[in-house]
Amino acid sequence: MGSKNFSSSDFRLGILGGGQLGKMLIAEAIKLDVHTRVLDPDPASPCRFLASYFENGDLNDYKSVYRFGRVCDLVTIEIEQVNTLALAQLEEEGIKVCPSASVLSIIQDKYLQKCFYRDHQIPTAPFYYLAAGDLPDLNQLNFPFVQKLCKTGYDGKGVQVLYSPEDLNKMFQDPSIIESFVSDAREISVIVARSASGEVKCFPAVEMVFHPEANLVEYLFCPARITPEEEVQAQQLAIRVIESLDMEGLLAVEMFLTPDGKLLVNESAPRPHNSGHHTIESAYVSQYQQHLRAILDLPLGTTRMKTASVMINLLGEPGYSGKVIYQGIEEVMKMEGVSVHIYGKKETRPYRKMGHVTILSDTVEDARDKADFVKRHLKVIA
Repeated sequence: MGSKNFSSSDFRLGILGGGQLGKMLIAEAIKLDVHTRVLDPDPASPCRFLASYFENGDLNDYKSVYRFGRVCDLVTIEIEQVNTLALAQLEEEGIKVCPSASVLSIIQDKYLQKCFYRDHQIPTAPFYYLAAGDLPDLNQLNFPFVQKLCKTGYDGKGVQVLYSPEDLNKMFQDPSIIESFVSDAREISVIVARSASGEVKCFPAVEMVFHPEANLVEYLFCPARITPEEEVQAQQLAIRVIESLDMEGLLAVEMFLTPDGKLLVNESAPRPHNSGHHTIESAYVSQYQQHLRAILDLPLGTTRMKTASVMINLLGEPGYSGKVIYQGIEEVMKMEGVSVHIYGKKETRPYRKMGHVTILSDTVEDARDKADFVKRHLKVIA
């Protein structure tokens, strides 16, 4: 099965995860008439009615993932938290998995991920491992510092900054890493693609501004406010990461740019990423099409931008849970250059990702003004 060409009428692309990333990936796969099969634990997931075939199942259950993958010619992901033992067995049986089980095993565990950077001389903030229930060694790191759960953290959860000894009672009790807090840093992301043929291309760096409570991206700016030299260095660093992983597919590399111009890799995601949503409208080739090109070993597309852009995440408003209502959508859709993406999640809750809006303009500054209007008027309530 693994030897079939994607253009064969019976080629089957398996996607583990049926959320918004899978939905936008399938939209690109449809253009190439690729048969898509999705496995997701939520029977009402956004991919439910868009995939060629949908199966309700546990992404962390060996039998579910293995059984699902056996009838696919290629398996990819839209979420990292999947059973890698099942994926390794599928690889043994000749089914291609992108990203590979070995790459996912590293990315799934933030401690292993940080060790990988250290062992491959990829610059990253100082860190150490903290066993379940232990207190941090304050002789190694001063306040403030960052605590990240080794596993299960996702979409801003499982990460916190501790500013003083009074915060120690809030510490996570599961295995985690303790990491130096990088102060006054600009946070950027570079999305890089690599095919089986070894072709590598980077999208321009984007700048991210995070929501102070949800720890999720609130605004994303492209191009990032960095120098041409810093842009080159950031792309070179992203290429180092994907080549060190020997990975095929799309990799989002999040970085800190320190005030003195140093780049430190924060973490990576081996899939389409929130920091690349803007490419659907602002680039000639979106991150989703690029991911397909990479895993199908097609020529990678251009990463040139058509125009400047700002993206904002549509998050569930605090204090609202239940059946979703999008308030103010008519007002923002009157604006030129504004594209609204609703993910199709039927229930909202505080800070849940429910959609995103991309704003295109001649300059980032003008797009930012429009984004502020969208932020004030478009609300996700129940």
